[in-house]
Amino acid sequence: MSSELYAMSATEALRRFRERSLSPVELLDALIARAGEVEPTVNALVHERYEEARAEAKAAEQRYAAWAERGGPEPRALEGIPLAVKEEEAVAGQPWTQGSLTYKDLVAEHSSNFAQRMLDAGAIVHARTTAPEYSCAFFTHSNIHGITRNPWNPEFGVGGSSGGAGAALASGTTTLASGSDIGGSIRVPASFNGVVGFKPPYGRVPQEAPFNLDVYCHVGPLARTVADTALYENAIAGPDPTDIVSLRPKYVLPVDAYESVHGLRIAVSTDLGSWAVDPEIRANTLACAEALRAAGAIVEEVDLVVPRDKVRRASAIHFHLGFGAWIGEETAAHPDEATVYAAHFARQVAHYAEGGTIMEKQTLEAELYLPVGALLESYDALLCPTLATRGLIAGDDYTDTKLVVDGTELDFYFDGSLTPVFNIMSRCPVLNVPSGFADNGVPTGVQIVGRTYDDLTTFRIGAALEQVRPWPLVAPAAEVAA
Repeated sequence: MSSELYAMSATEALRRFRERSLSPVELLDALIARAGEVEPTVNALVHERYEEARAEAKAAEQRYAAWAERGGPEPRALEGIPLAVKEEEAVAGQPWTQGSLTYKDLVAEHSSNFAQRMLDAGAIVHARTTAPEYSCAFFTHSNIHGITRNPWNPEFGVGGSSGGAGAALASGTTTLASGSDIGGSIRVPASFNGVVGFKPPYGRVPQEAPFNLDVYCHVGPLARTVADTALYENAIAGPDPTDIVSLRPKYVLPVDAYESVHGLRIAVSTDLGSWAVDPEIRANTLACAEALRAAGAIVEEVDLVVPRDKVRRASAIHFHLGFGAWIGEETAAHPDEATVYAAHFARQVAHYAEGGTIMEKQTLEAELYLPVGALLESYDALLCPTLATRGLIAGDDYTDTKLVVDGTELDFYFDGSLTPVFNIMSRCPVLNVPSGFADNGVPTGVQIVGRTYDDLTTFRIGAALEQVRPWPLVAPAAEVAA
């Protein structure tokens, strides 16, 4: 693990801020210097606001001094921590491009409730992170910002749609990063970049209308460690008067101490019974299972079948009636500016949803949850891969290219991800943690799926894996420059 400031955890930085052995300005400057080295290759940050962020870091430094020396106000939960916000999120006074040329000149006049939580907690937004147009892809490139490349192997992509968030963490250009997840958009880039990402259960973290009413949609944290992810999650969770589905009371996770996993019952599936999965990903998932077994958990492979065709049908109907329809309208209205893949996404979900109704969708969703719900009555959590594929080529939009997974050619590259299953089962918390690397150097990840609204167990298991199978915090500079 690196000892460089740019790789420092948020929990460690907060401790040192309080001790006065590190200034928020010093941490921010380390990240900015690192960005100067790696961003020409990675391209994860946009709309940089370094000078404004330095002024905010100096103010945070002064607040720590006032607290330590004169009994001033208690520092806030994320006081002085650099945080990169996904470009789809509205932050007042900052560009709100949503990865699209159509909105290249749009500046947000308000901050979303999600963004406001971060600002109120004292985080410093030094840059925004790249996303695919309208956050509709499992890769990150756009007509407005170009290609974001994987810090571990730049030939490959970073996932999406929170791809810039994952890549910024992995390359050492931010300490925390925000994400959103309507089909896997936190967990996919967390997996491809070797970082931690949490899809909170529906309603845990407030969202802006109208997507707060979309049960597939979640916003949440990405970080390099489990403790940082919990710290960040605690700062953004809780009821909000602007979001009717936000849950009461606020749920608070432990940050620096978790019970042992000794005695926990954990089910393992390497393919959910119906997904083609690359061998390296199966092997890394089983290695995580064995590590948890060695840590004292009762870990068993199970015969769980979540039919891929039903997942595709249910999610396609859902997207076609909402998110996909909006993207279809946007791309049709601005055909000269829209990406090929955004229009393709709208067409694909319309094709797979043909003739579908809300009642069919809801019936399928209920059927899909039954075996998982039954399993989680007998087990405390489910462990499975986040992705079936070992990587997507950077810059390929997979409209003509067919993704091949373990020798199987997929009709639509979305079938290379196991994440949409748990957007359908949206009340289940899901934590992605790194599981290893594929032989191409791209990280792999596992999903830790908890019982509905049992966030704590997913973090308990993630912390145990981090202890027994620690992962590197940032990609080596040589890899980034490769």
